[in-house]
Amino acid sequence: MCWSVTAELDACRAVFGDDSQDYSQALKRHYDEGAPADWQEHFVSEYATTHPWEDFAETWAHYLHIVDTLEMVGAAGMSVEPLVDNLGDHSATVTFEPYFAKSIEEIIDAWIPFVFAINSVSRAMGERDLYPFVIAPAVVNKLGFIHGLVHGNV
Repeated sequence: MCWSVTAELDACRAVFGDDSQDYSQALKRHYDEGAPADWQEHFVSEYATTHPWEDFAETWAHYLHIVDTLEMVGAAGMSVEPLVDNLGDHSATVTFEPYFAKSIEEIIDAWIPFVFAINSVSRAMGERDLYPFVIAPAVVNKLGFIHGLVHGNV
């Protein structure tokens, strides 16, 4: 699924699951039964529950969305400092190059305040969330694996 090197493949399977399961059967099961009820606790999207290949692909796509958006936010000099946030828990300024971030936590710590803000603006305009996904701890772990791949740390 991820690549041919045994240690890296084993690490990938430990995060995303056993990719040797039959893909056609997995698709059929997904379309017949749908995603598990608790899918948001473990996967970045409902479709990611289909098969480990889809989980890997969906997580990779979300990683690119997040990092690219943060790069644009930083280039625009945007920051989020909600007036109701007395502790600064929901404040963020992108003062780092997201593609070269030291850790996935640095990325997520900047992403959550910005996605909250852009979703709030979208709702205020009567539109759906621009990013309607939950980034649960298990998803952060998967995004961290992708981050490690990008930086050769897997």
